[in-house]
Amino acid sequence: MNPTVVKNYLLVLQQRIVAALENLDGNPFREDRWDRPQGGGGISRVIEEGKLFERGGVNFSHVQGAGLPPSASASRPELAGRAWEAMGVSLVLHPRNPYCPTVHMNVRFFVATREGAAPAWWFGGGMDLTPYYGFAEDAQHFHRSCKLALAPFGAEHHPQFKAWCDRYFFLKHRNEPRGIGGIFFDDFNQPDFDACFALTQSVGDHFIDAYQPIISRRKDIPYGERERDFQAYRRGRYVEFNLVYDRGTLFGLQSGGRTEAILMSLPPVVKWRYDWKPEPGSAEASLYSDFLVARDWV
Repeated sequence: MNPTVVKNYLLVLQQRIVAALENLDGNPFREDRWDRPQGGGGISRVIEEGKLFERGGVNFSHVQGAGLPPSASASRPELAGRAWEAMGVSLVLHPRNPYCPTVHMNVRFFVATREGAAPAWWFGGGMDLTPYYGFAEDAQHFHRSCKLALAPFGAEHHPQFKAWCDRYFFLKHRNEPRGIGGIFFDDFNQPDFDACFALTQSVGDHFIDAYQPIISRRKDIPYGERERDFQAYRRGRYVEFNLVYDRGTLFGLQSGGRTEAILMSLPPVVKWRYDWKPEPGSAEASLYSDFLVARDWV
């Protein structure tokens, strides 16, 4: 178990992803280095009002604390109160064009320690896609990329992590998924550190190949006020999930993290309406009937 090796990988991953996204957008990401008074800090790379991305961020954080927050120990109550160390890269991208999907990716590593006990460590992460206008070609490509990231580590991982993603990114109060899913895993520590780290690296390394072709296909599609209006309405679901359910958001807020970096995931323009329904047979209705359903895309 070697946290330094993980940290070095995460810093390089952040740099590589930002470079690829700056090349796509044509504008630089702002860099904000910050320190956490309770221990640790991070590097936030943020873009707002770019040519392609209306808002987006690629954040690295490495923080420590004396008592593990409830959101991190919910599935392992025996670790509550342990000293902890957490590091990760987390990104969310909100393109301006409604035909370009929002995307989220995260890879992370936790260690929880207590005097007289062996350290408890685990990896987590994944990536998921949230379209506003669905394209089967895009959904298939994204899920195929997720499957390729996991393939070298055993055929069992993709169906498990895809199903986990479908369960996790689900708005119970709306009875609908946030998007079309992808992969999600947490509390991952078997069979050993090297194998778990290698799988986590593969997830991070496959992100650009999973997302860039989709953006390149859709970024120049013409759109109008109708599409922007629907995008803003659907973005409301993204806000609801992140503030009500997301473990990463809750962990960051509960652990005294940098609020600006934590809430970087929220879109810049959002709308809510009372009991709105899409027009039957419309492209907006197709999102609900054909894409916001759990299905095997590959």
